[in-house]
Amino acid sequence: MSVLARRFDDIASGRKVPLFKSHRDGIADGDQRRDFIYVDDTVRVIMWLLATTSVNGIFNVGTGVARSFRDLILAAYAATDVSPNIEYVDMPEHIRGSYQYFTQGDVDRLQRAGYNGGFTALEDAVGSYVRDFLGQPDRYR
Repeated sequence: MSVLARRFDDIASGRKVPLFKSHRDGIADGDQRRDFIYVDDTVRVIMWLLATTSVNGIFNVGTGVARSFRDLILAAYAATDVSPNIEYVDMPEHIRGSYQYFTQGDVDRLQRAGYNGGFTALEDAVGSYVRDFLGQPDRYR
């Protein structure tokens, strides 16, 4: 289940959403980053690969741009027109030494193969996810 699906009810009701504090110098609380990709973009890449029979191999599928968990949650608050209410909580000690603070897909090979379909901006993807799914009476339709 996505972070947004787990926290959507809290976001929509204005309750505090917990994000991890940083336990690394130079990284702000909530600034742990991931290469968030919208499912529609992933499907678009797969459809392109299926249609482009001259291309084969193993490809990373991501946007190539890492964004913070704070950015993700702020986009959800914006999509619901609710004022942000984020609480930074300590990361559990047992994962502090192994927690990945940054992941980002290397999409150079995919682009060199000719994919140029682009990727949906995080704020637009979150807005669509909130409006079209999470904010609906049956969010899993």
